[in-house]
Amino acid sequence: MTRKLIVLMCFLLSVAGISQTYKTIDTADYLQRKEFLRNFTVNNENLIKRLKSQYSGRGGTAISKMYKEFGTNFENQVKNKDFVFKSEFDVVIKSLVERLRKNNPKVPKDLKILIARDNTPNAYCLADGTFVINMGLYNWMDNEAQIAGVISHELGHKMEKHTLKMVLNLVEQNELDKSTVQNIKETTDIRSLGRNQKAFDIFKNRVYKKSIEKRKQEMQADSLGYVIFRNSEFKNSEFVNGLKVLQTFDSISPRELKIETYKKLFDLPKQAFKEKWMKKEDFSLYNYNFYKEKLNKDSVASHPEMVRRIEKLKKIFPELNTIEQEKPSEAYLALKKTARMEILPNYFHSEDYGVGIYAAMQFIQDGEEERYYKEWLGKCFAKIYEARKNYNLNRYLDRIEPKNQSESYQQFLNFMWNLSLDEIKNISDYYQVAGIAAIPK
Repeated sequence: MTRKLIVLMCFLLSVAGISQTYKTIDTADYLQRKEFLRNFTVNNENLIKRLKSQYSGRGGTAISKMYKEFGTNFENQVKNKDFVFKSEFDVVIKSLVERLRKNNPKVPKDLKILIARDNTPNAYCLADGTFVINMGLYNWMDNEAQIAGVISHELGHKMEKHTLKMVLNLVEQNELDKSTVQNIKETTDIRSLGRNQKAFDIFKNRVYKKSIEKRKQEMQADSLGYVIFRNSEFKNSEFVNGLKVLQTFDSISPRELKIETYKKLFDLPKQAFKEKWMKKEDFSLYNYNFYKEKLNKDSVASHPEMVRRIEKLKKIFPELNTIEQEKPSEAYLALKKTARMEILPNYFHSEDYGVGIYAAMQFIQDGEEERYYKEWLGKCFAKIYEARKNYNLNRYLDRIEPKNQSESYQQFLNFMWNLSLDEIKNISDYYQVAGIAAIPK
């Protein structure tokens, strides 16, 4: 199952009571985005100049090129409105950073906060001090302290300059690999099978080495992050409680979308439900073992299993063996509800229309805000119709992968791919009209 689907399944485990008249977050923040982009561009250019003066030769040029490409890519994300400015989330995150900084003078003072329209529970800090918090964190974390724990972990990465170290290692490894490849070319016959194996060994060793270094950095960020967290006004064990929440996220079991839900939603006045829509594609003859697994997945994993991370923290800091919990504030619970209502708008923004339809159907099946989610059902089907009409539906709707998807999601994909263009149009029109009619006058 894909990462986005895992995220979706996590959201659907709990039902939150939310106002019937929810209004999505306003993204009309042109002036704020323009100001941020101006400052970010200047800061990134200054960073590149410092790196060029600090690291000379081809290595310095390669490092500068990487940061320049990253800067351009990040600027495009900002222009695409992948982040929201001046939201209620922004205020709360800034207050948490100040609480962490209070008794930790080494925490950088030039941090800038961005809230990402991303449903995954994650955060990261850029080299220039830009701190990105995914909205999805609020869908999972139980209270402000656990959010602060995630921020502390990312501060640990920044203070240890892990990103720069990874870039330096990457550039150094590139040079080593070029030398090794040249040696293989000079000493091995072009038709030799051994030549291909040696080339793959270079790739494999590089992946493993990178993963080992990344795991080490995660452990370091945990330890330093906890020290920052412990020096602040939060209950110590909430740092570990937050990791346990992320462990739950990584091991979640998918939920089922019932056949009755399809019949309820798609038996329309002008288009009766058709059983043939539910016909499944037969993959029984496909040999999934044909291709031999060539990489050890445990060796490749960059984030150590949460169990190991928690065990190591408890060994280093014995006080973490005492379990305490903080009660979430009313303000936090309000933001948690807002983040939940933004799940569909976020999927729509990222053009994940297929997953958006699946999510809306799950929410409706659970009895959540039926009017609101039917409106989004219509919007997503309208986009699916346009994609099908323009022969680019693969961009917005997954193909069936039995080995990586739940039975429920495979059934959903079969249903979607079995619909004709006219049938998709009828569903789209029905729910868009229903959504407009549902809007209070």
